[in-house]
Amino acid sequence: MAATIITTEDLREFKHELLEDIKAIINHQSGFAPKKWFKSPEVRDLLSISPGTLQNLRINGTLPYTKVGGVIYYDYEEILKVMEDNRIHNKF
Repeated sequence: MAATIITTEDLREFKHELLEDIKAIINHQSGFAPKKWFKSPEVRDLLSISPGTLQNLRINGTLPYTKVGGVIYYDYEEILKVMEDNRIHNKF
């Protein structure tokens, strides 16, 4: 019988897929659909950041945004993507 080696990266990938599946099931059952567009105060509350930090994220291009009239909107999926892209994996 051949042995299968599972790496740490395999486990991380499995965890990520499992969490995404669980989120999808919960969202489907509860009927919860997050808003597509968030205004600045909602993003600041969501990320627990100051107005200046949010402005810096816009200026340096970290967080994409759309401006309509004088109102700035942020795509919820883009916020999640920025959070995921900036995740730090400590190796202990």
